[in-house]
Amino acid sequence: MVSTDWKSDLRRRGYRLTPQRQLVLEAVDALEHATPEDILCEVRRTASGVNISTVYRTLELLEELGLVSHAHIGHGAPKYHLAGRDHHIHLVCRDCKSVIETDVDVAADFTAALQERFGFTTDMKHFAIFGRCEDCTKARAARGAEGSA
Repeated sequence: MVSTDWKSDLRRRGYRLTPQRQLVLEAVDALEHATPEDILCEVRRTASGVNISTVYRTLELLEELGLVSHAHIGHGAPKYHLAGRDHHIHLVCRDCKSVIETDVDVAADFTAALQERFGFTTDMKHFAIFGRCEDCTKARAARGAEGSA
């Protein structure tokens, strides 16, 4: 788990670390890439009275304050993670649904080209690339080789 002083971070911005905010932050930290529904399930392990609208409102505030960030990894709800971690790109396997994180530096040439050609500044923290992970690529190749033998 990432150790962070959420109480000080919130207080500096004029907010308190309420029990609900702390539970949501702890759930995001523990789950890493989690939907609001996943976060709700984690929070309810400790506080059964928390509802989904509280989780959504809390995530919205925490994102505005720069404590959490989200990415769209496939269809459906966004996935949240702590914003204090380095920005990263999500590589999403279409077969096994695994998510690999990589530094945004890997896309430096791409983002530089977008800036140069279009004057477009990228926000890579919300970026996901879909494809096939190494294990699934090998498994697919092995199945293909078996079928041609």
